[in-house]
Amino acid sequence: MISTRFTETFGVRHPIVQGGMQWVGRAELVAAVANAGALGFITALTQPTPEDLDREIARCRELTDQPFGVNLTILPSITPPPYDEYRQVIVESGVKIVETAGSNPGPHLPMFHDAGVKVLHKCTSVRHAVKAQKLGVDGISIDGFECAGHPGEDDIPGLVLIPAAADKVTIPMIASGGFADARGLLAALALGADGINMGTRFMCTVESPIHQRIKEEIVAADETQTELIFRPLRNTARVASNSISREVVDILNNGGQFEDVRELVAGARGRKVFELGDPEAGIWSAGTCQGLIHDIPTAGELVERIITAAENLITDRLGGMLDRVSV
Repeated sequence: MISTRFTETFGVRHPIVQGGMQWVGRAELVAAVANAGALGFITALTQPTPEDLDREIARCRELTDQPFGVNLTILPSITPPPYDEYRQVIVESGVKIVETAGSNPGPHLPMFHDAGVKVLHKCTSVRHAVKAQKLGVDGISIDGFECAGHPGEDDIPGLVLIPAAADKVTIPMIASGGFADARGLLAALALGADGINMGTRFMCTVESPIHQRIKEEIVAADETQTELIFRPLRNTARVASNSISREVVDILNNGGQFEDVRELVAGARGRKVFELGDPEAGIWSAGTCQGLIHDIPTAGELVERIITAAENLITDRLGGMLDRVSV
């Protein structure tokens, strides 16, 4: 067993997290991750209403008696979701761990902390991690440039970002972006993190609620097959490379504006990718770590594999290096 500040603070057995993913963070996957001893997050805004979120939390509780959390991503919007109502549901449901992402988590902290909820905040830069720590979050998830979704605009990969953040963050910190196996977990620990967050890797598990064909697409893809869309708009997102994401990149690189790609990037189209299994139906998130994904295990098998292999790497490969140095 690998014990870290993260496992001790958040009350899980293993320093592995399945972060919030739109359309993916549902009860079946989250419960399977929790039963494996890792920390899974239901994605609040995958649920159409706060009432639906309440039902999804209850459904997850029927599948596991282990700790799990809820992701609440807070983004600017012309018509924002009722964040206060989602937050109220989380508190009243008795969930004790929340992952926040997007905007400043400060306005949400008093209510969560008053209810005994621990908050893990996802950041893409050291400066944002330091600010979140000062605001009083309980943990940081530092997201490197390799990640799926929004990597920020600094383009700092994990090899530099993780230790840079570890130099300034004193609360538990997990590393996100590019992690898929035991080698990544050990690298993150060596760089100063207390665990890892995996998104794309957990998409490729038996319990993941996306279509089997999309899981197979990820397995078949390599680390080069992603696109960075919205770069000219300073709202970069890493998604799987397909005809639509490449078209979006071309339009924006040639002076187009968001209105010119709005229909191509519509969330409803992305959802159809996962539901229908058509990888060309819309844009969908995938990280560069897809080049390290070669199968579709159960979530339990994946977590056990990573922990066992990490322990073996520590005792055999790394331990052996120490022996040779001492001789």
